[in-house]
Amino acid sequence: MGLVGIFLSLGLLMFLAYRGINVLILAPLLALLAALLAGGIPLLATYTQVFMPALGDYLLTFFPLFLLGAIFGKLMADSGSARTIAEWFTDKMGAGQSIAAVVLACGVLTYGGVSLFVVAFAVYPIGNALFRRSNTPKRLLPAALALGSFTFTMTAFPGTPAIQNAIPMPYFGTTPFAAPFYGTAAGLGMMIFGIIWLNRRRAKANANGEGYGDHARTEADENAQDRVQPGMGVAILPVVTVIVLNALFTYVVIPGMDATYLAQDTYGAVTLNDVKGIWAIIASLILAILLCTALNWSRFRNLQDSYNSGTMGSLLPVFNTASEVGYGAVIASLPAFAIIRDAVLGISSNPLISAAIATNVLAGITGSASGGMSIALETLGDQFMQNAQAAGIAPQIMHRVVALSSGGFDALPHNGAVITLLAITGLTHKQSYADIFVVAVMIPFSLTVAVIVAASLTLG
Repeated sequence: MGLVGIFLSLGLLMFLAYRGINVLILAPLLALLAALLAGGIPLLATYTQVFMPALGDYLLTFFPLFLLGAIFGKLMADSGSARTIAEWFTDKMGAGQSIAAVVLACGVLTYGGVSLFVVAFAVYPIGNALFRRSNTPKRLLPAALALGSFTFTMTAFPGTPAIQNAIPMPYFGTTPFAAPFYGTAAGLGMMIFGIIWLNRRRAKANANGEGYGDHARTEADENAQDRVQPGMGVAILPVVTVIVLNALFTYVVIPGMDATYLAQDTYGAVTLNDVKGIWAIIASLILAILLCTALNWSRFRNLQDSYNSGTMGSLLPVFNTASEVGYGAVIASLPAFAIIRDAVLGISSNPLISAAIATNVLAGITGSASGGMSIALETLGDQFMQNAQAAGIAPQIMHRVVALSSGGFDALPHNGAVITLLAITGLTHKQSYADIFVVAVMIPFSLTVAVIVAASLTLG
């Protein structure tokens, strides 16, 4: 019954999350369901001594990143900076390159640390107008937004402050710039092949007489900002600041610090390498927030509300993901999980393949890149690291493969970001999901496989 309980629990997690029930409720209940069916497991002790400590540890490590990222994204939106960047790309590239303009606008914003949900709301009205003007089928717009928001800048490009790039760092002792060659190559591949696919789809649709289509205005169209916006230089400076300072802190400032005090129990008895990556992202986001505030001081309608709204907006995502980590810790503690662990690790003698499969499957089940990756690393991270060391695989490559794998099957139809994108654009799964699947699932998964093959070949 132990295995039945685990798979029943995972199935219910996927189904009920798709039906809209919050993970904060689902994760502990379904973890305890799996423990109950395992037999002989004390439920209250499992909740208080396994689930909650894992949830708490995750919050201790990653809450600052969620908080600062949400505040930064809100400031970029409320200052008009996100909209300025989106409009600049669409103006410079023109109607003939409407798809590429939307993808690049989203990519620049998300690479600079702006939440994909903020980006979607900021870019959609501009992209929609551009698609209408260029007679590009609107049904392709969600895929263009998805390609720019949660593919190459979420998991691939080195240095991205996305949480999916931060989660592997404590497990592998890496930085946000892990495996820069593989990350850059995979990211460029996602962007280029995705744009080519969508442009071919547009050409085919136009050849068949299909244009923008007859679509009513959505709430996002009506809520398009009408405030005075900053110029492009002011708008993009905080984004560039995040990227540049992240690299500067990672490679110059923090490595040069005297951090011998970290060896004390008071500070966790860790090394500088254990915290360098997270410290770099925290510091760069704080300075970018201050810069964005100073540059746009007069443009905020209510700066206090912007900070408060960003703060509150960080709570649900971080607690959702932390709850999934707690869920993973409970599953990993069950006796039957040893069978699953051995099966996953026995799929291949190559740790990269095992890690990729485990992360993809769990991201697909949970409908969450960060949630699936967190469960995979919480349950198997130590084993992945040990196997990688035994096989001579650098931790940086493990980091990048796990991050890339989180951004494959996560974008199945029940994914929250997919559902939100379709709601913003006023379209349905039937109209737009096929293209989302190609650019956000098939292409990223294929390039993850390519990275695994290339990295494996270098090992001989």
